[in-house]
Amino acid sequence: MEQDGRTREYVLTIFERLTFEQLPYYLHLMAHLAARGITVPAPIPARDGEILRALKGKPATIVTRLPGASQLAPDAEHCAEVGDMLARMHVAGKDYPRQQPNLRSLPWWQQTEAEIVPFLDPQQRALLQQEIAHQAAFFGGADYAAMPGGPCHCDLFRDNALFEEDGKGHHRLGGFFDFYFAGNDKWLFDLAVTVNDWCIDLASGELDNTRAQALVRAYHAVRPLSATEAAHWPDMLRAGALRFWVSRLWDFYLPREATCSSRMTRRISNASCAGALP
Repeated sequence: MEQDGRTREYVLTIFERLTFEQLPYYLHLMAHLAARGITVPAPIPARDGEILRALKGKPATIVTRLPGASQLAPDAEHCAEVGDMLARMHVAGKDYPRQQPNLRSLPWWQQTEAEIVPFLDPQQRALLQQEIAHQAAFFGGADYAAMPGGPCHCDLFRDNALFEEDGKGHHRLGGFFDFYFAGNDKWLFDLAVTVNDWCIDLASGELDNTRAQALVRAYHAVRPLSATEAAHWPDMLRAGALRFWVSRLWDFYLPREATCSSRMTRRISNASCAGALP
């Protein structure tokens, strides 16, 4: 499609599971961020100004197509670009008026625990129950309540960002996509989820300190972390790991299509021994 004399590409998405009632938070968040210079898929309004339409009775939208491809083996330079854009995204979302909690936060972990513990061996069951109890105490504390937050991606894994080559052997971040797990949460949680994927050695489950430091420092340069956030960084790394461990266990045993959950178990164990911010 041509616009302003240039050829642009767009993506039509037809939603099979998300409903007309659920989608406005996500789509308007993407529009809000795009309008503030964050490179995310921007929903295209129809002639009547609406960005959510019905197609054959199903919700549908058209968004701009981001350039580039996923970088599944990121280095410190990639991670720094992700940290910078994540912080800018958080700042840009501060005045987003719609509210929706992160639907995969503590209440969902606690609800899902009862459904999955019958499938776990005693060691897994003990770790899961201990970690949920730890997070419940953390989430209920004054320090957690004082942490800043707002709209978060909540699922910023390395396959939800695109990089494009600049012609000189370098890769430039082309943007973030797949905002359909987004919700209002603590920004530190969003950062921890991102570090837990982008900065992990996939074979061992250990944090790669070089990548982690690059990502967090780039983030901190845009939105400086408070002393309280720094003090609770290990707790948030554990929370981020727990969120996806619970999700993978739920998908696997109930059953749903999923990947092995053992790497998430190692991340919780490793994060519990972590010190200050990398």
